[in-house]
Amino acid sequence: MTSYYPAPVQAPPAPAAPGPAAAAARVWRDPLALRHRLELAAVLAATAALYLWNLGASGWANAFYSAAAQAGSQDWAAWFFGSSDAANSITVDKPPASLWIMGLSVRIFGLSSWSILVPEALMGVGTAWLLYLAVRRAAAPATGDPRLAHRAGLLAAVVLALTPVATLMFRFNNPDALLVLLMTAAGYAVLRSVQDDRLRWLLLAGVFLGFGFLAKQLQVLLVVPGFALAYLVAAPAKLGRRVLHLLATGAAMLAAAGWWLAVVELTPAADRPFIGGSQDNSILELTLGYNGLGRLTGDETGSVGGGNGWGVPGLLRMFNSEFGGQIAWLLPSALILAAGLLWVGRRAPRTDAVRASVLIWGSWVLVTGLVFSFMAGIIHPYYAVALAPGIAALAGLGPVLLWQHRRQAAAAVFLAAAVAAAALMAWTLLGTTSAYGPWLRWVVLAAGLAAAAGMAVNRFVRLRSVQRTTTALAIAASLAGPMAFSLSTAATAHSGAIVSAGPATSFGGPGGFGGNRTGGLGAGGNARQFSGQAGQGQTGAGQGAGQAGARQGGPGAGGGRGGGMGGLLGAPTPSAGLVAALKDGASNYTWAAAVVGSNNAAGYQLATELPVMAVGGFNGTDPSPTLEQFQALVAQGKIHYFIAGGTMMSGSGSDASTRIAQWVASTFQSENIGGTTVYVLAG
Repeated sequence: MTSYYPAPVQAPPAPAAPGPAAAAARVWRDPLALRHRLELAAVLAATAALYLWNLGASGWANAFYSAAAQAGSQDWAAWFFGSSDAANSITVDKPPASLWIMGLSVRIFGLSSWSILVPEALMGVGTAWLLYLAVRRAAAPATGDPRLAHRAGLLAAVVLALTPVATLMFRFNNPDALLVLLMTAAGYAVLRSVQDDRLRWLLLAGVFLGFGFLAKQLQVLLVVPGFALAYLVAAPAKLGRRVLHLLATGAAMLAAAGWWLAVVELTPAADRPFIGGSQDNSILELTLGYNGLGRLTGDETGSVGGGNGWGVPGLLRMFNSEFGGQIAWLLPSALILAAGLLWVGRRAPRTDAVRASVLIWGSWVLVTGLVFSFMAGIIHPYYAVALAPGIAALAGLGPVLLWQHRRQAAAAVFLAAAVAAAALMAWTLLGTTSAYGPWLRWVVLAAGLAAAAGMAVNRFVRLRSVQRTTTALAIAASLAGPMAFSLSTAATAHSGAIVSAGPATSFGGPGGFGGNRTGGLGAGGNARQFSGQAGQGQTGAGQGAGQAGARQGGPGAGGGRGGGMGGLLGAPTPSAGLVAALKDGASNYTWAAAVVGSNNAAGYQLATELPVMAVGGFNGTDPSPTLEQFQALVAQGKIHYFIAGGTMMSGSGSDASTRIAQWVASTFQSENIGGTTVYVLAG
């Protein structure tokens, strides 16, 4: 067979398109269309149930972003700029697109873990729906059968929903959920543009990518080369017009992201918060440095890691103890299926939608996976959620189309290899944990290898019952492992700055990253980098803050139950007495308190719903405020308390937070409120 497309059939002219009411009535009269809609609704409802179940158990999840959402719900300037507090001292170290959604939710429904986390879960449902539409759209002309196209879309949506790191991040409030939704929407729009030959869909893809930049900056660009390649290769227009269309899309992407950057850059520094994560109060420096090339090279000024502190880069990083259980279950299978689709459809027309889809989703997986594998800067296992839509799309499209061509030896071999690879990956990854007992991995392996053998010989089998059994066995064996990890993820509360999916593993801690579920320090590379800093006292009354505080001469690390690294990666839980003290007379001050580190500040801010200044930003290494600026604010009576704790060693960045902590300790008398060391700066 030389093409994916079925043989053309001479059809009568199509009638005029019905109006919305007529189209809806036709759906209800068409049993097949109705069944497909009900099945899709069931899958999306199950996805919503998985992502919403027990969601409130995670509390504030990432308190760093929850506090910024709370600030944005109180002050529109804080909402627009993405400030950590409503008094606009400093922003988070990302653009604010994800905070806009959470901030509006908190403004409408009030401050709670549900108002912050439910939007993330709904983004996951939306991503699954868009992926279904994209895969079904590509499969429809290739199969000539709406039932097969529907099944391909459903399978893609299910694979996405059951990817462990997707279950984690669509139940968490990091920017990754919005980023993945927008990138998936852009992928769908590119495919629509290729199939419909409509520029407006391509321009819409550019807009989605631009807003994706406002979620997590340069990471969104990883999918752009593949999208551009797919359009250049498969769009119906002539080559010159295709190039012009891509240039116009680039302009749309630039406009969708650039308007906010321009406003920030053109606003005088005195009239906006300091740009968190930068050293010179510049959003461009943040974009190109800390959140840009620094992530690739490891040269990130102000970072408390870097180099091999984030794990050793290498080709197999996505399969190691930290990343494997998050994303690797179907990664080899997806690449095998992509190769199979390209081979079987090698003689298809240039505008073939399947080839375009493989370029869109396959390049997404390859480029993103390789960049994540070799980047030397900050990287965490949950970043792997960016791979999930690409893997899921290939895992939905590939099996259905290759199964349709199973009489070809090549298609049968690719199918068998993909199923066998999934079984072997599941056997390996399930072996890293004792959470499910040893039996599951062996059952999955046996079932998967049996299904792979069936796929290899099915080209000779005519019995429909045998074919159905083989297909069901292959799907069950491929999804059993990730489903188990996803259910474990949904059943576990996650909080702190570094989280991972799945149960505890033999590599140490949840998902191979010890202690991350509670905001603690991960195992592996991070533990080496931060040796001697984790586990600093969190309830002391002015005692030394472990090795980090002692080396810097800062005050003790008081302040409740935070995560590792002196609380900088986990928000403290203040006592009732301290909350009452912070609220007492708060209207007389701009900030109820100041404390080093954004996560430290977040704990107090969420408990009181009052502005708390995060001295030094996320890592305590930003020059905001300087010692002179802080002294001026104290002299003006704008800060009530300084809460001890949170100082940290860093090989780069500003030492302003250390100097401020030292000045406070030497100038003001300490007090103990509810087991926390504080300094009264005013009143």
